[in-house]
Amino acid sequence: MEEGEQDGGRRGAKRAEEESDGDREEQRSAKGRFRPGLGLQLDMESQRTSVLHRVVNFAPDPLPARQYDRETTEPISFYLLGLEELLAWKPTSDDAFNVSTELLAKRQPSLNSRRPRTLVCHDMKGGYLEDRFIQGALVRNPYVFYHWRYIDIFVYFSHHTVTIPPVVWTNAAHRNGVLMLGTFITEWTDGAKMCESFLAGEEEAYRAVAEQLAAIAQFYCFDGWLVNIENSLSVSAAHNMPHFLRYLTAQVHRAVPGGQVVWYDSVLQSGELRWQNELNEKNRVYFDACDGFFTNYNWKEEHLLRTRETADDRRTDIYVGVDVFGRGEVVSSGFDTNKSLRMIRKQGLSVAIFAPGWVYEHLGPTDFLNNEDKFWALLSELLPTHSVGSLPFCTSFSLGMGKRHFSNGQERRTEPWYNLSAQEIQPMYAERRMLSGGWLRTRSCLQDAWCGGNSLLLEGVIPLNANHVTVRCRPPLDCSWSSFINPRPPSKHSPLHRNSLLGSRVPVSPAVSLLCQQDQDHISPPCSVHLLPTLPSC
Repeated sequence: MEEGEQDGGRRGAKRAEEESDGDREEQRSAKGRFRPGLGLQLDMESQRTSVLHRVVNFAPDPLPARQYDRETTEPISFYLLGLEELLAWKPTSDDAFNVSTELLAKRQPSLNSRRPRTLVCHDMKGGYLEDRFIQGALVRNPYVFYHWRYIDIFVYFSHHTVTIPPVVWTNAAHRNGVLMLGTFITEWTDGAKMCESFLAGEEEAYRAVAEQLAAIAQFYCFDGWLVNIENSLSVSAAHNMPHFLRYLTAQVHRAVPGGQVVWYDSVLQSGELRWQNELNEKNRVYFDACDGFFTNYNWKEEHLLRTRETADDRRTDIYVGVDVFGRGEVVSSGFDTNKSLRMIRKQGLSVAIFAPGWVYEHLGPTDFLNNEDKFWALLSELLPTHSVGSLPFCTSFSLGMGKRHFSNGQERRTEPWYNLSAQEIQPMYAERRMLSGGWLRTRSCLQDAWCGGNSLLLEGVIPLNANHVTVRCRPPLDCSWSSFINPRPPSKHSPLHRNSLLGSRVPVSPAVSLLCQQDQDHISPPCSVHLLPTLPSC
């Protein structure tokens, strides 16, 4: 027993003893107390024996760190450290808060289509920050990801042995039709010891690890694993690694329909730790044993050519790594990341965008939403999009954060908040320009909302003499088209003209187009419209 637990037990016993002494003192004083109207009954009652029953409950002190935050006592998402914790894990009702409540939404096209895919690997300051709070947190200007239309797989990454994605991320990804993967990582000396302990012996050892990883993904309702072995392996461990990877992949496929296992380019078939920046015959054995291969970031064009040749008809299962922070010798990074993507797409390969949180970490939170939209707009022509095809289709565009909170168009709370589980289906945030000079931009506005913390703002410039300008929202499958006619330009007293469309149902999807006449030489002042649909998503 820990010392803190012993102290807590002694304190609890002392409190119980004091309370019991107080009860006895109260009984003694009651026997001699005068109660008007009872007369001689007092002596008779004083001879009776009173029996008191008291139930004393003890709460654990401190709270279990795995399920609850020590400082706030709020439920949190958590990771596992080491092989012992992994093998000891078992489903428990204490973890019910951590199970994703969102089924993976149907999407078009499916992930199995043979077009190149986009994977995002989230590496934000070690992970498990404010996003670990399952019921949300009061955070001003948090990091939030909402460009789901552009990506197919999201990996939550950290340097803990078993990274279980925080449930808020899984809920948001699934609602937008994106797979969520956790991370199984071993590193350096301790990682080598761990790999030796479950890979160097009989197959029962590595099968037990694979079965636990598959069971964890199934229980918490996410979609698989990125396997990142960044330490050298002994000859026997290297021999068993492909068998472990193949068995893990089979177990994930069995436990999680549509699940994926992706291998990171690190060790060679010989067990040597040496990043290749490509798929080749030295590391292909791992690619052949799983669903995908995530290359290291320091590649050149010749690496891409060799990778394409080696992968052959599985080229879209190769996720070429691009580090947005630009660490090491890379082609491009930051706002120039599109240069790397263009080279990758030219070879028909998929891409793994690592640490796009650069926008938030490097440029700061002050103008984050605008900088985030700029970053993804520069990549948009190189990122095939998908749409959500699940019905019923319903969204109020909530980002899962805000400066205030609205419900049914009314402001309910005035403090900032952050909860990705409250993020709803997102449109495609983009800017479109026309030959006539007209343009349309879609972005999120935190000043007004119907439900949540933001509305969808459509703003642009309309040619002066255009009489029939329509902003048209493309609905999902089996829904009718819905549109509204151009709003008036804003007056000099009001920078934004708001047409909230209250009382109307507006089906919305990634594609929003502005239709206008192309033969006008003059354009009107900018105008804006907020979409605030009255949808039953609150």
